[in-house]
Amino acid sequence: MSDVVPEPEPEPEETEPGARPDPGYEPAAPAPLDVPRAPTGDAEVDARLARLADADHLATDGHVEVYEDVHRGLRDALTALDARPGPPAPPSPHEHRS
Repeated sequence: MSDVVPEPEPEPEETEPGARPDPGYEPAAPAPLDVPRAPTGDAEVDARLARLADADHLATDGHVEVYEDVHRGLRDALTALDARPGPPAPPSPHEHRS
């Protein structure tokens, strides 16, 4: 004798008479996430963020390439901010003027 209770068989899904599943529907197919992206005001950053939409039409394994490209571009944009010269520093009181 066994104490194992058999699992009930799944009931067939109810559909309307004559209804057929959409032949174009693929549950694992890529679908847009429709995540809103607010403009930042920086054209370079906005262009990089807009590139994220490219992942909407790719299978999941293709997302990494897009995300890495966007990350690289955003990192470069931040690095460029550090490289830009700022306003000249005021002269030090210890500097000699000629």
